[in-house]
Amino acid sequence: MKKVAVFPGSFDPFTIGHESVLKRALPLFDKIVVMLGVNNTKKTLFSIESRKMMIEEIFSGEPKVEVYIYDGLTVDFCKQIGATHILRGLRTSADFEYERAIAQVNKKMFPPIETFFLLTMPEHTPINSSVVRDIITHGGDVSLFVPEKLDLNKYLRNGDVK
Repeated sequence: MKKVAVFPGSFDPFTIGHESVLKRALPLFDKIVVMLGVNNTKKTLFSIESRKMMIEEIFSGEPKVEVYIYDGLTVDFCKQIGATHILRGLRTSADFEYERAIAQVNKKMFPPIETFFLLTMPEHTPINSSVVRDIITHGGDVSLFVPEKLDLNKYLRNGDVK
């Protein structure tokens, strides 16, 4: 049986913390599917299509990574694609408490699924998409916080920001 992990999130934008978790998980799974969840209650900066292109740009040349947009429950997406695991990164103990509750509900809804937690690297602990969005909206330089392969200016210049 192939080990397929789903890495769900809004990734607005995808940070070096996300990149680190995904890269470190690659040897553990046969395939990792980044699932861009549609969340109409979240105020996003970049369109979901732009975020998908960003992640595909970062992982171009990595055949074990695929990116999909999905509007629904993560466990339903996992069932649909035959995923065996959900991958989540943890920055803080508060993240753990939040993610543990979700993992337990997902397990109850879809017993075959296992949630796999990876701790972020210490240097990535303070980095999150909300902070990066705030820096962007105030005209700051986010190059230290997003993957090197990602040229956010391309998306900002092309008007892909919502």
